[in-house]
Amino acid sequence: MTQKYLEKLEYNIILKTLSTYCTTDLAKNLCLTLLPSTDTRTVKKLLSETEEGVNLIYRCNTPPISDIGDISDTIAILKTYGILSAQKLFQLANILDTCKNLKAYFYVDHINPMDFPILESYFSKLYTNQSITEKIFKSISNDFLITDEASNTLKNIRKNILNTIQEIKDKLNTIIHSSTNSKYLQDNVVTIRNDRYVIPVKEEYRSQIKGFVHDMSSSGATVFIEPISVFELNNKLNNLKIEEHIEIEKILENLSKLFYPYVDELISDIDLIKNLDFIFAKAKYSKAINGSTPKINTEKFITLNNAWHPLIAKEKAVPINISLGKDYKILVITGPNTGGKTVALKTVGLLICMACSGLNIPADNTSSIFVFDNIFADIGDNQSILNSLSTFSSHMLNIIDIIKNSTKNSLVLVDELCSGTDPVEGAALATSILDYLNTMDTLTVATTHYQELKKYALINKNFENASVEFDLNTLSPTYKLLIGVPRKK
Repeated sequence: MTQKYLEKLEYNIILKTLSTYCTTDLAKNLCLTLLPSTDTRTVKKLLSETEEGVNLIYRCNTPPISDIGDISDTIAILKTYGILSAQKLFQLANILDTCKNLKAYFYVDHINPMDFPILESYFSKLYTNQSITEKIFKSISNDFLITDEASNTLKNIRKNILNTIQEIKDKLNTIIHSSTNSKYLQDNVVTIRNDRYVIPVKEEYRSQIKGFVHDMSSSGATVFIEPISVFELNNKLNNLKIEEHIEIEKILENLSKLFYPYVDELISDIDLIKNLDFIFAKAKYSKAINGSTPKINTEKFITLNNAWHPLIAKEKAVPINISLGKDYKILVITGPNTGGKTVALKTVGLLICMACSGLNIPADNTSSIFVFDNIFADIGDNQSILNSLSTFSSHMLNIIDIIKNSTKNSLVLVDELCSGTDPVEGAALATSILDYLNTMDTLTVATTHYQELKKYALINKNFENASVEFDLNTLSPTYKLLIGVPRKK
């Protein structure tokens, strides 16, 4: 379906709202690029997915999906048998752990998987590996550091590092707390320069402390000296740190090798988690709007019962009942400005777009829609100063596009058809356009102020009038849509 017409129906806002119910960025991107399907079988499957998701949430609450992130670069490294960082390894383990938790969520005693055949086809394919997951989580902490438990060798190296550091500090503390040396020191502290433990010495006494100068303060008043007594210990410490680094590289290599045989399974898991997150986002959104699954018909008609616009707060929205395609093909809606004509028009188009995208709609479950090959909507003012287009001209360009591209299986929605020009000429042009769409057997809803269209609909087959109700006592609209009742004035 054409993007510009979807935007006129505010479909893009629905997608942004839907994306907020996702956990993963992958599913959010899926939501934001979602387009209505024009294939009846696909629409039915998408709606069934959502319906199963809603039912499962009511039975088991929301599924335990974690934000898995994009691992395309990680997969590329695995395919070349490369070594992964601790963070990437932890991320892969998190994916396997998420799959384990999802399976535990779905395969429970009080759930019969056969009651959810579409979802079961996703959950059953999730790959888990408890052995790898436990190994990774034992070896890598939540802040992506290699733990002492990763290997006995690493544990021993780190123990030696701590002992060596303590030995260095003990020797240096003896020096700085000596009454003889205290007057030579700028501060009684042990610090580090160039990965060596040193003490701060006043520049004028640098010759009094035998050792190696590693740095000098910006003022030049302090030099940082490594006393000879800790030289070998500092060397030992640096060698131990090198050993630690080498051992960590070995650990990362061994942990990376665990995933080499399972690249395809990881790719599949990512796709399955993304799709499950997307399905349950649709389900959570359905709960938020109190949505229901419409019936899909092949007889080319629309029936929306107690339908309301999902972008209007439910407590403020006035439900409408609207049908099209059974007794008439062209619906002409009249009524005052700000009376709800445009909202009714958008509600019809938006709810059909939502349903064809697999989203439940805010309407009774007795509602039924047809899967159109396209939905055309001329709504709003596209006046363009840059292109020297008047309001009328911009609308006519849209109408020309609609006439050229619509078919008998399209839906056409037109707001204030042929307004913005001479009333007599506008009414005549509007009549001829609706006549053409009727000849094409194209379902159409049009709003208008032209009385001529209302009269034309009264006497012509396949046409029907409707109006938005206006309370004469309060002189205000009620926003109710009355089918078969033309506006009196």
